[in-house]
Amino acid sequence: MNFGKIAFHIKDEIRIIGIDDSALVSDTIPIVGAFFRGGQWLDGVLCSQITRDGMDATENIVKMIRCSKHFSQIRVIMLDGVTYGGFNPVDIVDMYNRTGIPVIVLMRDLPDLKMIEAALSHLPENEKRLNIIKKAGKITKVIPRTDKSPVFIQCCGIGTELAARIVNISSTRSNIPEPLRVAHLIATGIVLGESRGTA
Repeated sequence: MNFGKIAFHIKDEIRIIGIDDSALVSDTIPIVGAFFRGGQWLDGVLCSQITRDGMDATENIVKMIRCSKHFSQIRVIMLDGVTYGGFNPVDIVDMYNRTGIPVIVLMRDLPDLKMIEAALSHLPENEKRLNIIKKAGKITKVIPRTDKSPVFIQCCGIGTELAARIVNISSTRSNIPEPLRVAHLIATGIVLGESRGTA
């Protein structure tokens, strides 16, 4: 199924699911989805698991989203990078095609592709992993309204200008959109007993 780019009116309370993973303390890594209205209200929490350095992140995230009671309301999926649980890559094109929901990937820093290639060389199916990462496409710099520190985005199913507006709408406490910031706090808190790291 291929939906093409979706055009829609962006409301301040656009429904967003932000997804992050927990600390890498075992071979099974919890992932958390924080379902938000814009950057204001947390309306629900989803959870699932992926394999550390595995190849099941796309499948398990799609399943988590599609099985949620919130599925029909979600207008945007936000990811914290395109690898979860170490180097378990997320195919954002496949995710968009299977859900019909635009995907925005947010990164705090520009990825170093050479370092990524070196790390992947020690894992099985390294070429396939690298191709999934490259498939995420063009990287665009965005300066959120609440902070002068830029972030970087990739997107599928939505233009970069609209994606940047959604990042701005949902970045109400820092330069990180609230759905991702809260997903991070919950995911690390579940595993470590207290949230840690940069959110």
